[in-house]
Amino acid sequence: MIRRAAAAVLAAGLMLVAAACAKKGPPSGGPPDLVPPRIAASTPDSGAAAVPRDVRLSLTFSEGMEPRSTGDAVALAPRIEIEQRRWKGHTLTLTLADTLDRDRTYTLFVGTGARDRHGNPLAHGASITFSTADPFPPGLIEGRIEARGMSGAGIYLWGYVTPGEPDSTARDFDALAFTDGEGRFRLAGLRVPAAWRLWAFADLNSNRSFEPLTDVLVAVDTVFTLTAGAPRARGIAFEVVNPRAEAKVAGTVVDTLGDSLGVIRLLAVSAADTTVRLLGELIGEDRFEIGLPAGTWEIRAFRDTDQNRRYDATREPASEPLRLDLLPAAIVTDRTLVLRPPAAAPRPEDP
Repeated sequence: MIRRAAAAVLAAGLMLVAAACAKKGPPSGGPPDLVPPRIAASTPDSGAAAVPRDVRLSLTFSEGMEPRSTGDAVALAPRIEIEQRRWKGHTLTLTLADTLDRDRTYTLFVGTGARDRHGNPLAHGASITFSTADPFPPGLIEGRIEARGMSGAGIYLWGYVTPGEPDSTARDFDALAFTDGEGRFRLAGLRVPAAWRLWAFADLNSNRSFEPLTDVLVAVDTVFTLTAGAPRARGIAFEVVNPRAEAKVAGTVVDTLGDSLGVIRLLAVSAADTTVRLLGELIGEDRFEIGLPAGTWEIRAFRDTDQNRRYDATREPASEPLRLDLLPAAIVTDRTLVLRPPAAAPRPEDP
């Protein structure tokens, strides 16, 4: 009986140890891992020239990565299929299905779908540009994107020699880069002389393919003509707006009545469809902020005296409606809404 009891205790202990080992999370007693991974090294280096056409590409990360999501996030542009992805420690080695072309610039890129073993994604995409040509092509376009209604980090810049047009499924870009955490980008190794067009692609669902209902793809109006005498275009700046981003309206509610009943609320009614009504509340004592889809709206403040979250014009004090035409990601500030007595009640100045 003693032996059986001891065996049962031992088995239970082993099960607890196994469960503890299988549990995902930080080491016991240690802080959680919240640091995003990064690319620590690559073969070849970014900016390398005369790269062998049969090169075996590799990426070394700053920490252990989740193999499947990270492997799936890695690709080569112009497109050559990756035949095999092999991990050893923090390093991912790639075997290509074909050799590289002569005198061609390539970009090995890692999308934001790459994650470490604790689930932290790359802070923004990473790219390594190299060339089979010697020397490295001198063409360069660099600048900054101002993103509105979305993060400015990790936006793809697709470069095409004119008259090329984007095909996100083919990944046939002539050049590729990502924006960093401040929205800056750098497309290097560009063919010269050539005329270049750029597209900004925000892959909001992280599947590397443009889907109109979720993602943003914007053409840059300027054509950049790079020549042997002027191979670089610097200081480029343009704006990218998420057309589905809410506008923000903020301001102050002034209560001239000094009433303490109920709660002051915001009511926004769509001019296109008056059945679409959105409620908001004050932040702090008298400040308000409300997010609204693009379109024309009428916004008013009212005192919800019976707290039923509905505006009763005959009984509840309210401001005059503020009519606004809102664009996606617009920011409207410093609006003032003044509460007045309900329409059915006599105003103090009335006889």
